[in-house]
Amino acid sequence: MSRIGKKPVELPSGVSASVSGQTIEVKGPKGTRSFTATDEVDILLDGNIVTVKPRGNSKRARQQWGMTRSMLANLAQGVTTGFKKELELVGVGYRAQMQGNDLKLSLGYSHDVVFATPAGVSISTPKQTEVVIEGMDQQQVGEVAANIRKWRSPEPYKGKGIRYKDEYIFRKEGKKK
Repeated sequence: MSRIGKKPVELPSGVSASVSGQTIEVKGPKGTRSFTATDEVDILLDGNIVTVKPRGNSKRARQQWGMTRSMLANLAQGVTTGFKKELELVGVGYRAQMQGNDLKLSLGYSHDVVFATPAGVSISTPKQTEVVIEGMDQQQVGEVAANIRKWRSPEPYKGKGIRYKDEYIFRKEGKKK
């Protein structure tokens, strides 16, 4: 039995859902998102409560049961509050600033890195060393954050690089003479 799959997803006020076949569409204050489930699960809508039931007892059906419930919970959260990732730039001269729709990063290279903001995601820089990524789609927000972080991942000796806020970097000791 899936512990996650058994829990029903309660839709917050201001959020409506409609099920047609294996596709569920969720509308909220931030927009509309939809998800198509596999044939191994049934999606049942009762008022503002969405439940997921497996169609069989196969391993694949049980896997899809919990995953589908998690996806539905993420849809509900995405259209109400959205998702947010915060990055910190640590290093001498490491800076970030928005120029129109592009994020301009100074990361110690001979040139500045220009990162174009994809559709569905908003990027802001409250400080020169902070980048905030927000959006409705958790996967897209995480992917954008990972792509920005890839330009300078944190290194273990001085801790320089782009890191997630409150991320712990395991520090190594340098060479001893």
